[in-house]
Amino acid sequence: MEILLFGITRDITGQQKLTIPQENQPHTVGDLKAWLGQQFPAIKQLSSLAVAVDSEYAEDDLAINSNSEIALIPPVSGG
Repeated sequence: MEILLFGITRDITGQQKLTIPQENQPHTVGDLKAWLGQQFPAIKQLSSLAVAVDSEYAEDDLAINSNSEIALIPPVSGG
C-alpha cells in the first residue's frame, strides 16, 4: 500500500510517499490514521488531517485496500 504525502506530512515523515508492508496494512482510514500516529507521533499533533481515497475525501470507517490510491491532506493556511 502506498500513501502520497503533501505539506507538513511530507516534512514529518521526510518522504514523498510511504509504503506500508502487506502484513501491516490497515483495513480502514481510521486504522491508517492510528498506524501513522504510531509510526510518526508528530502527525497526531496536527489540528486536522484529511485522507483522500481514490481522489475523494474519506471518513474513518471507509474500507481501504492495497489497490486504493491514498493521499494525506494536511491542514492548509493562507489568506
